[in-house]
Amino acid sequence: MYMKEYERWLAADLEDCDLKPELSKIGGNEEEIKDRFAVALAFGTAGLRGVLGAGTNRMNIYVVRQATQGLANWVKTQGGNQTVAISYDSRLKSDVFAKEAAGVLAANGINVRIYDALMPVPALSFATRYYNCNAGIMVTASHNPAKYNGYKAYGPDGCQMTDDAAAIVYAEIQKTDVLTGAKVISFAEGVERGLIKFVGNDCKDAFYAAIEERQVRPGLCKTAGLKLVYSPLNGSGLVPVTRVLNDIGITDITIVPEQEYPNGYFTTCSYPNPEIFDALKLGLELAEKEGADLMLATDPDADRVGIAMKCPDGSYELVSGNEVGVLLLDYIAAGRIEKGTMPKNPVAVKSIVSTPLADAVAEHYGVELRSVLTGFKWIGDQIAGLEADGQVDRFIFGFEESYGYLAGPYVRDKDAVIGSMLICEMAAYYRSIGSSLKQRLEEIYAEYGRYLNKVDSFEFPGLSGMDTMAGIMSSLREKPPVDFAGIKISKVTDYKNTAETGLPSANVLIYSLENGCTVVVRPSGTEPKIKTYFTTKGKDLDEAQAMKEKLADALKPIFK
Repeated sequence: MYMKEYERWLAADLEDCDLKPELSKIGGNEEEIKDRFAVALAFGTAGLRGVLGAGTNRMNIYVVRQATQGLANWVKTQGGNQTVAISYDSRLKSDVFAKEAAGVLAANGINVRIYDALMPVPALSFATRYYNCNAGIMVTASHNPAKYNGYKAYGPDGCQMTDDAAAIVYAEIQKTDVLTGAKVISFAEGVERGLIKFVGNDCKDAFYAAIEERQVRPGLCKTAGLKLVYSPLNGSGLVPVTRVLNDIGITDITIVPEQEYPNGYFTTCSYPNPEIFDALKLGLELAEKEGADLMLATDPDADRVGIAMKCPDGSYELVSGNEVGVLLLDYIAAGRIEKGTMPKNPVAVKSIVSTPLADAVAEHYGVELRSVLTGFKWIGDQIAGLEADGQVDRFIFGFEESYGYLAGPYVRDKDAVIGSMLICEMAAYYRSIGSSLKQRLEEIYAEYGRYLNKVDSFEFPGLSGMDTMAGIMSSLREKPPVDFAGIKISKVTDYKNTAETGLPSANVLIYSLENGCTVVVRPSGTEPKIKTYFTTKGKDLDEAQAMKEKLADALKPIFK
């Protein structure tokens, strides 16, 4: 079957001139053909994500058109404005895919609002809400390596698409022939017909204003003298992040020159993810040279932000997503109480794999902390519930351990722009009172205990990878372990059991151990890997780290 599909693509008059040479090159190589044509990229609640190239299992204009036709079929049943917002980041072909998607929507009589230059995930979520759109499309592969691109679909609330809507879109995609099934006109024709319009400055300014309104201590940054080194990691964060920081008074910003401008090849870091050291290496070197108070980096679609803080000895320490989440929760809660801007019955939200230290901090400030499934749409869902009850102002903060933060209901996805603003404001505040981020973090650990949160990943590449992962998860359920490293498991929470958790079904297992540690096992929803999340606690870092290593060694044989 896949050989026939390969031959059909080879014989077709393909518009993308990059695809024909690739198809010719793999002629006679059955494994390469099978890899590209045996399956199609699956469309789920995270949309599409795959390697760039020819075939149904690759990201190319035909797969993008097919997906967009499926989305268009769904939009046409939704009434409303019949409008879709589109944004894109700096990845290879992101602008091409965005314009192709716009052309398909216009050919279906659907209005399009597209950004005139690359803009991040939160800007797409904002535009979807601002223009009362039926849906939104963000062309990005987030923090994957350069050979990837992807396509995230959003619902009318600016949240990533619900499971039900995604299932309908996927069914429509499957009815659409990948090469010939999509209606399409050129981007230029869509503009001429008045169906494709650019996002206006009114929308962009409203986005920036909504972020700046969430300052905890307005005006503080103008006099605090914070010195910042920033890297957009060659992505979409440069313009929005520097605009907001300048607006609130942070002007001493040194941009990492090699990572300043859009570059989808990500030549300075093979994996443009602010969670990992290699991506921040150039920024750290520059921070040391400049003597910066803080080094900050956003990922290509600027929905995640990572930082390194200056220590008393002048060195720089990377701060985990959990630690930044706790620092921000502590700062926002304390600051809003001090300023009299804390709402009644405040609510914060975190994912189930994020640190329980946040629970202790929230309790201290009288904040209700809700735990939801992994995926920021579940945090967005909590905001939507508050909004439906006329209580949206109760939401003060949401975070995931994977460097995603949000402090306001103006968008429904993680936002590295507001994350950057609040991190810088927080650092500026501690500087202004003779303290630092490092000192405040140590104070939090002294008050609540030395928590350690670490994540390990096990990759399962190739066509059989997903089957291997499914087998491992089944085995853990059928033959549940009784202990890890001799430490008895006191409770297993299976998130497939909705009656037990009260949350939607999810392929996640959480093991609570007798010594108070927890281990979470969760397959990634977007990559062929299983992640293990460890929470340990000790009298000091060394003790917590030793326990993590002991547990990690015990789990390794399960994933071989």
